[in-house]
Amino acid sequence: MTTLQGTRRLTTSQALVSFLSRQYTERDGVRHRLIEGCFGIFGHGNVAGIGQALLQQPEDLAYYQSRNEQAMVHAAVAFARTRRRLSTLACTASVGPGATNMVTGAALATINRLPVLLLPGDTFAGRAASPLLQELELPYAGDLTVNDVFRPVSRFFDRVWRPEQLLSSAVQAMRVLTDPAETGAVTLALPQDVQAEAWDFPEEFFERRVWHVRRPAPEEHALAAAVRLLRRAERPLIVAGGGVIHSDATEALARFAAATGIPVAVTQAGKAALAHGHPAAVGAIGHTGSPAANTLAREADVVLGIGTRWQDFTTASRTLFADPDVRFLNLNIASFDAAKQSGLMLQADARAGIEALDHALAGHTVPDHRRARASALVRRWDQEVDAAFSRTNTPLPAQSEILGAVREAMGDRDVVLCAAGSIPGDLHKLWRPSDPLGYHVEYGYSCMGYEIAGGLGVKMAAPDRQSVVLVGDGSYLMMAQEIATAVAENLKLVIVLVENRGYASIGALSASLGSERFGTQYRYRDAGSGQHDGGVLPVDLAANAASLGADVIRASGIDAFREAFATALAGERTTVVHIETDPLAASPSSDAWWDVPVAEVSTLTSTTSARRTYEKEKATQRPYLRPAD
Repeated sequence: MTTLQGTRRLTTSQALVSFLSRQYTERDGVRHRLIEGCFGIFGHGNVAGIGQALLQQPEDLAYYQSRNEQAMVHAAVAFARTRRRLSTLACTASVGPGATNMVTGAALATINRLPVLLLPGDTFAGRAASPLLQELELPYAGDLTVNDVFRPVSRFFDRVWRPEQLLSSAVQAMRVLTDPAETGAVTLALPQDVQAEAWDFPEEFFERRVWHVRRPAPEEHALAAAVRLLRRAERPLIVAGGGVIHSDATEALARFAAATGIPVAVTQAGKAALAHGHPAAVGAIGHTGSPAANTLAREADVVLGIGTRWQDFTTASRTLFADPDVRFLNLNIASFDAAKQSGLMLQADARAGIEALDHALAGHTVPDHRRARASALVRRWDQEVDAAFSRTNTPLPAQSEILGAVREAMGDRDVVLCAAGSIPGDLHKLWRPSDPLGYHVEYGYSCMGYEIAGGLGVKMAAPDRQSVVLVGDGSYLMMAQEIATAVAENLKLVIVLVENRGYASIGALSASLGSERFGTQYRYRDAGSGQHDGGVLPVDLAANAASLGADVIRASGIDAFREAFATALAGERTTVVHIETDPLAASPSSDAWWDVPVAEVSTLTSTTSARRTYEKEKATQRPYLRPAD
């Protein structure tokens, strides 16, 4: 209700919910609502504040009930990625463990440069009743709370000690959420007494705000230097990252690559930046990449990175780009990323930068023999992928067979989603993308438990697309609760639950490092050995999925899996297809290294042998410090 002219008397929570409902983004003349809803799990720290405001003002902000605080952040992040960072969701949790459960999700959002708004409850600003239930007491600092752990994993953090502080804090939060170079997790910690406190908020605070998402063009001098570098390159290579997809630059990249003939390799985040079958597409790069892309990377004399942050998987821990005179050119909207690898900085929006390069390089192409070499390498790799997809006559199918069956049955606009374990590496190597939003693998944080929650976020953001979640038994056991949320919201997910009785990815890594798959299988502790190498545990994950409300189909063998997956796609409810696979059936090798240190001294023969291999590979590592121009 209004008590003073030009003001509205509301609680801090009511004012925040009303403010969030009036925030919009705009890019290329198209407007989007910035905060489309709010996930929430309520406790004493937020039920009478944010909870009351959401109840009272449902027309302002839709409320979604989650089952796990970390999971709701993952869902919001997946939502934001699917919307190309132009829209996101808010997440609220109670003070204490509810709030700190969101920290992992915050880290994932910030590492992946994806916007999400976190509204954790906090302890009382007024300290009349201290110490409170779930309050952290530190003898040396009375103003610190558990929510201060959000600081290093947030791109913006503030604690709203007074209602009037919301006026500036909320605006700054929106600024960061909508900044393509600075975005990530944004945290507004809300003391529970302040949430419920009323104040006369000025009407101007609630006016519609449209945040323009900029597309800065490259600076003229930097563009000229970039063009010189590319024109004199004999063996150029493009490495396309997630920034290409976030900035809606995939069509511009396709035109540029076709015109110049420069081969395009893709990172995990940029996997769908160029459709499979494009003449310049050479596949995934790095430790989980294809031999085709990695061979071209070793030969490259100039590498144009577009929208990539040069993660160690992409560079094979800085061993992949082997030409002694290799130079890097980085097209990135963030100067922090544009400066990596000592590259020539072309700081700009990915689409604007690609279009500027395309115009400036008009008529320039790579020699025909380089196009032919790239095509030959891709053809050879495609044959290996076909073989991996069709491996037959084994009691348990290989994981690669499952991926082949899934890809064959999925529509071009369906979205495959994964995050951790061995499946993301196989997807990066083997998957054949056709749509920029059809490949959704979270590999910046590679967070076990992201998968099902992320699939929910994708479906919320794009209800016209089928969300297909691939999850291993290890990740499933970490976080499967959002199956219940999908059921409650009538949002259909298709979940492929791959069971191999342990941690397949780390098991294989452990074996390669001389640690003999220690602690990576789901087994009883054996009384004789004292280790977990007894019988297989009688865990029934399919029954667990059914208990959460999903339809469940148990498949045995690849033919039964194909039939079950087709049934799940055609159905109307969230369906889990359970399939056991062979954990020792490896997919084709990428022929690229990853730096994971091995014990320097050991009494185990397996470890000493692995150490020799490690030292040999370590010797090829390079700092990439030579300036590009």
